[in-house]
Amino acid sequence: MIYRRIDDAFLDPETFRPDSMLGVPGLFKAYKKGNVTIVNAPGTGVADDKAVYIYMPEIIKYFLGEEPILNNVPTYRCEKDDDFKYVLENAGNLVVKPVDESGGYGITIGNRLTAEQIEEVKVKISADRRKYIAQPIMSLSTHPTFIEDSGEMEPRHMDLRTFCLLGKNMEYVLPGGLTRVALQKGNLIVNSSQGGGSKDTWVVD
Repeated sequence: MIYRRIDDAFLDPETFRPDSMLGVPGLFKAYKKGNVTIVNAPGTGVADDKAVYIYMPEIIKYFLGEEPILNNVPTYRCEKDDDFKYVLENAGNLVVKPVDESGGYGITIGNRLTAEQIEEVKVKISADRRKYIAQPIMSLSTHPTFIEDSGEMEPRHMDLRTFCLLGKNMEYVLPGGLTRVALQKGNLIVNSSQGGGSKDTWVVD
């Protein structure tokens, strides 16, 4: 069983990009024969398109016949005229995210930007509206964190990523999960690729 951290195109140079030095030659053949399971299988990246956020309540209703238990964060798709207009008028109070990137790359947080930078964000969105969504700035929880540079405990923003397992005879949410923490003071982006770290997660009850 393999959990991969690279894009589809770099998974297997024999099947996809022959110029790739990443991936494993022959892996896709083994996958198609059922000799290996790729947890996040090729093609599942479509769910990583952040524009999908908007449709999650409808997806839940359609496939499960249920109402969502947790409310969706309001999401504005810049491709839509009304949403685009709202984002341009409120860019200083929104988080703008490219739909096709991960790892915290390309994200701008409006209240951390200068007036000039906000105008640059507007120009960038206007040039490729399909590429961007926007959401309200959410206040993440903070947690005491030991900072090596200062040698002291300081508050840092963090989030908890949970994991679900699905199979023929099982369907459950794992207890605990991955607690990610932003190690830079005041940073709301917790991704490790942006300098974030992780904390041990303890389940006490």
